[in-house]
Amino acid sequence: MSDEIKNILEVDNLHTSFFTDNGEVRAVNGISFNLAPGKTLGIVGESGSGKSVTAYSILQILADAGRITEGEVRFNGEDITKWDEKQMSKFRGEKISIIFQDPMTSLNPTFTVGYQLEEAVLLHTNKTKEEAKARAIEMLTLVGVNEPESRVKQYPHELSGGMRQRVMIAMALCCEPDILIADEPTTALDVTIQAQILELMQDLQKKLGMAIIMVTHDLGVIASMCDEIIVMYGGRVCERGTADAIFYSPAHEYTKGLLRSIPRLETMNERLVPIGGTPINLLNMPEGCAFCPRCENAMKICLTQKPEEYRVGEDHLASCWMNVAELAKSEEA
Repeated sequence: MSDEIKNILEVDNLHTSFFTDNGEVRAVNGISFNLAPGKTLGIVGESGSGKSVTAYSILQILADAGRITEGEVRFNGEDITKWDEKQMSKFRGEKISIIFQDPMTSLNPTFTVGYQLEEAVLLHTNKTKEEAKARAIEMLTLVGVNEPESRVKQYPHELSGGMRQRVMIAMALCCEPDILIADEPTTALDVTIQAQILELMQDLQKKLGMAIIMVTHDLGVIASMCDEIIVMYGGRVCERGTADAIFYSPAHEYTKGLLRSIPRLETMNERLVPIGGTPINLLNMPEGCAFCPRCENAMKICLTQKPEEYRVGEDHLASCWMNVAELAKSEEA
């Protein structure tokens, strides 16, 4: 058992850049993480933090201007950044799938949902057309779509937002992948449907035993879902740890700011505290901490030196100079 690979996915020092007329946009700057089979990893951050680009880098579905410039992405120990397009096409769908943010733009409006589900099955399996149709109906039933036999004949615009999202989940899972990436899967949905979709994903994970990477800007959405949470800012990892560690003992000033901006029942009559300033310009990254220009507690060292990951608890790490300063004070005392 010692030789057995524990992690199904290992991302090691991943750098992804977009080469534009204005210069190189370093969207992902040295992110590393591991994902074990059957576990859920949450990647959280504001728009522009690099979380979606990390997901697209794993799948190698970046825009033409985008390129992985450094690092490895290992699936069952094999570096898939070295694979050609034929190998990646087989890998996508069979071993890893993604639920995109907006199902209305991800589903083709000119084909029925049944046709699109069948196409995914035929592309990645040896099933016949009749078997693919049966699989499409089976998957729609599994994700809780009512009257699946008639739904397969409908077009995306004939379905509600929640129903379209269920179709997207069905499409992502029709080949039973080992890893599911969910990129903001509940953004456009109301709270009731949002809760149903998240519960559905958890139920399917238990049935199929797949690992999930949940990409979101909302910490509240993933509070009860994730085994580990990574907080990203400026293409870097600010903090990582269990959900309890992140929620009850946040150690990075950016994580604290995100948590202050979440509405809570006990503070319904109080104003939310937004994070001041504007998101970082990736074309002009600071030398030190990426969050420094927006941080109220920034120190001189934050301007010039990038903080390394520092252990602040068991399975809890943060890249913030404040933790080093606090440790120094406690040692002096």
